[in-house]
Amino acid sequence: MDLQLQLRKQQGEFLLDLDLKVSGERIGIFGPSGSGKSTLVACLAGLRHPDSGSILLDGRPLFDHTSRINQPPHQRRIALVFQQHGLFPHLNVRKNLLYGHQRCPAEERRIELEEVAEVLEIRDLLEQKPETLSGGQSQRVALGRAILASPRLLLMDEPLSALDDDLRYRIIPYLNLVSVRFRIPFLFISHSLVEMRLMAEQVAVLDKGRLTGVVTPEELAQQRMAYSQSGYINLLELGVPQEHRGLLAFPWNGQQLLLSGGNCPEAGMFELSSKDIILCKRHPDAISARNLLPCMVRSLFEAGSKTGIELDCGGNRLVAEIAPDTVQELQITSGCTVWAAIKASAFRRL
Repeated sequence: MDLQLQLRKQQGEFLLDLDLKVSGERIGIFGPSGSGKSTLVACLAGLRHPDSGSILLDGRPLFDHTSRINQPPHQRRIALVFQQHGLFPHLNVRKNLLYGHQRCPAEERRIELEEVAEVLEIRDLLEQKPETLSGGQSQRVALGRAILASPRLLLMDEPLSALDDDLRYRIIPYLNLVSVRFRIPFLFISHSLVEMRLMAEQVAVLDKGRLTGVVTPEELAQQRMAYSQSGYINLLELGVPQEHRGLLAFPWNGQQLLLSGGNCPEAGMFELSSKDIILCKRHPDAISARNLLPCMVRSLFEAGSKTGIELDCGGNRLVAEIAPDTVQELQITSGCTVWAAIKASAFRRL
């Protein structure tokens, strides 16, 4: 997907003024509330008209103020998934799914109900009414309805914000699978940095109606560490654990991490704050932290008043955070060896 847009849209005192060019299959739009994300979505989908400018998708104009081109929403073939699923309550799941499919020109249809139901694991729900579905099921059905319209682009505007953490991180694998399986590029709009890192390949960052940059999710995470009270959030995919002296021993790409027994004894994604990693220049003789990992320093980066330390822990990557003067005191440089100490209680399941 190639998306090029130059647009201005005034709404009351708020002005969206963007000049953006992005290419890729998984693009994120990141920014706080009020930064213009939803206004951008509405302009792309044809639900609002920019005051001026142009929008080109794969070289084709959806809107061009000078040429007086403004394709109506149904001609743009852009499907939307919002935080509220918006299923039709009087239709069962099957009819909800087929709503856009039946309105798509026959020659444009390339995705069938049976395949979507299999991928999203909703085959057993087809005859049910929306009122009987859980939040996660409803969101999967809404996603399936959008896919079956065989869109050129899928717009997902904060699709997970209405779900609790457990459902949110169970839905994300479905969203990524859809892009790969059906070859549908998407714009994923969110103010959640963790969601952005799990969903996007590159991210356009908005603030107060303007573009502040296009970066990778990793670059964004390092930049945001300067402002986040949680620090840099390490995302770790851990395997099936075994009990170990009252703790849970999770395999981690050839290594082992000990987590407190309060965590669910299943494989999954965990987060670990950079603030919860203590660095030692030498192996400590005695320490209460249950995880003590020898690591090599890959690189150092500055984030405001903080210094991030990128670590290679036996092939696994972690980012720790220390004060700049500590870097000098411990003489931490790229290529040196340190020990990373982590409490078993520091990990949080996503």
